[in-house]
Amino acid sequence: MYSLRQATHNDYDFLYQLHVAAMREYIEATWGWQEAWQREYFEKKFDPANRQIIEMDGQDAGVVVVEQRDQEVYLGLIEILPAFQERGTGTAIVQEIIRDAHHAGLPVSLHVLKSNIPARKLYERLGFTVIQEEEIRFKMTRSSHCSEEGN
Repeated sequence: MYSLRQATHNDYDFLYQLHVAAMREYIEATWGWQEAWQREYFEKKFDPANRQIIEMDGQDAGVVVVEQRDQEVYLGLIEILPAFQERGTGTAIVQEIIRDAHHAGLPVSLHVLKSNIPARKLYERLGFTVIQEEEIRFKMTRSSHCSEEGN
């Protein structure tokens, strides 16, 4: 259904265009969209070492960032091109992260913009709950004690 490969510096243009395609609507609703600022911030934060490219049907379709922390597994980012969304890939990737964390006895946590209602609904369906409300986003977590498949 999908495969993952390590991102490289050559993926920079794809990853920026993916960010725009997947997140512009939610960023615009939260802060407004300033192209120059977005490009500068993306360039400053870009590190291919912690990104994996999601490939589907032989094409680059998204990105995922997972951090193994001492007390949790942190889903730092998951973005999928709109043309590849609603195929169950995001669900499958998050479920794999949950399974790996469950086997390690660790919870999974993440942040989601309040404006990104589709993502929040996906995470809730997979057993995540809001543990902290911040100004523009929610911190959500999923215990390592939940059933592996989510709700």
